[in-house]
Amino acid sequence: MPGRIQLILSSDARAELEHIRDHDLLPYRRERAAALLKIGDGQSGRLVAARGLYKERWEGTVYDWVHRYRAEGVKGLAIRPGRGRKPAFSPSVPRQRQCS
Repeated sequence: MPGRIQLILSSDARAELEHIRDHDLLPYRRERAAALLKIGDGQSGRLVAARGLYKERWEGTVYDWVHRYRAEGVKGLAIRPGRGRKPAFSPSVPRQRQCS
């Protein structure tokens, strides 16, 4: 189980996260920014994951957001390419019909 984590935010970083939380077009980025701001205010990751967001999250997920934010900044809030369920059928390459 992850331990207590702290996030110290500069005034510029706080302003950037507040702007994302309030104005970003992608809801998941708004949620992640809100979680980071709450942890930056001193709340525990466990509390934020359990009751601090619109939907309850696993605390390890919230800690992952913090680690990615520390490593990559705001770019770390984005969902990485290749995540999620892969399509069962992808017609990306059209097949040529062969005449018999």
